[in-house]
Amino acid sequence: MTTSPHIPQGDQNPSASLKDNLTHVELTWIKKKIEFWIRFGPEAEEQILDRRRRVVSFRPDSVFAFVRWAANDHGTIISWIDIVRAVVAGEPYQTLPFVRPGGEILLRVTGWPKVEQVLTAIDAIEALGIEAIEVAPDHWRHLHNRLAVNEPFRAYSREQHRAWLRRREVTT
Repeated sequence: MTTSPHIPQGDQNPSASLKDNLTHVELTWIKKKIEFWIRFGPEAEEQILDRRRRVVSFRPDSVFAFVRWAANDHGTIISWIDIVRAVVAGEPYQTLPFVRPGGEILLRVTGWPKVEQVLTAIDAIEALGIEAIEVAPDHWRHLHNRLAVNEPFRAYSREQHRAWLRRREVTT
């Protein structure tokens, strides 16, 4: 992947310790230039680095959506959304920019049209009264796979959610 010199690549060791078993995400906000934000997820801690950057942290097994967007004078140059499960210490993980140490990637989408579809799908789930952090991981994988091949995806339903909650009760 080629990177732009105008997009921060994330410090390898910004003040946050990996020894605390949390997953740390570096967020940057430079209005209309670089906007990295969390769409959903239960933040355990927050550390303000400066007026444009902060680090938010997530406990093991929590799920969060990390949106990255950047533009130049000609418009959007990148847009991503990743839905990630923070891993438990010692568990294998995938690496992501600005996420330390990494996590289990449930969904990864690039390009604003697809990112927008994911954001709309999250809104639809929340409109059902279901918190996005409680959605079955299989749904995020389904959404990822269908968007990857430009095919329609199934909307998440209350019935699917009830089945997931029951399955989770039995397996934990």
